[in-house]
Amino acid sequence: EVQLVESGGGLVQAGGPLRLSCAASGFTFDDYTIGWFRQAPGKEREGVSCISSSDGSTYYADSVKGRFTISSDNAKNTVYLQMNSLKPEDTAVYYCAASLISTAQAMIYYEYDYWGQGTQVTVSS
Repeated sequence: EVQLVESGGGLVQAGGPLRLSCAASGFTFDDYTIGWFRQAPGKEREGVSCISSSDGSTYYADSVKGRFTISSDNAKNTVYLQMNSLKPEDTAVYYCAASLISTAQAMIYYEYDYWGQGTQVTVSS
């Protein structure tokens, strides 16, 4: 059974750090690009960051570039999103997703095959 489980969300003050984890199972991890999307109330779903598990290539949205870092631990089938210098506008539900065909040059929702349930990140001012 394919499963993606997010963890690490919570409440943090502006300027603080938070690390999200995405634990994957039920598919060949090294064949997929793993990405983080987020969606806040009243806003469109945004592709935040993704990483190719095979070659390590990464993508970051302009809104998080320089603040967030994505990494993968292939031995654990886990992808992490280290979020630093958090802003109130980062508040959203963060979703982990897996794509077989994504090139990691952009994040297109319909290229992602599997999705987690999401984890809430709330940044207070």
